Amino acid sequence: MREVTQPTAESLRMVDVLRALADPVRLEVVLRLAATGEESCNAIGGDLDVHQTTMSHHYRVLREAGVTWTTVQGRTRLVRLRRQDLDERFPGLLDSVLNGASHPPPKPA
Repeated sequence: MREVTQPTAESLRMVDVLRALADPVRLEVVLRLAATGEESCNAIGGDLDVHQTTMSHHYRVLREAGVTWTTVQGRTRLVRLRRQDLDERFPGLLDSVLNGASHPPPKPA
C-alpha cells in the first residue's frame, strides 16, 4: 500500500486550506469530522451521494492542504482534523469556517 504524504504544520498555507474548504463536499466532510473526531473514510462519506473515486480525491485534497491527517491501519484509512495545527497556524480560522458552514445565510427580505 502506498504511503500518504502530509504537509508539516509549518508548511501549511492559508490559501491551500481555504481552497480545500471551498468545495461543498469537502466542507461537509470537515463538518462531520469536527462532530465525530477520527473516522474511517467509509464512515465519513458513505452516505454522501458522491462516487468513491471522487471521495478519494476530496480526501486527498483535504490531506494535502493540511486540513486533515490520515492514518493507515491495514486497509483502513482513518481521517481526523488537524485542529491543533490549524489553530496554531491560523488562529480562529477553522472555528469561523465551521460556524459559518453550520449556519445558512439569512434569506433576503
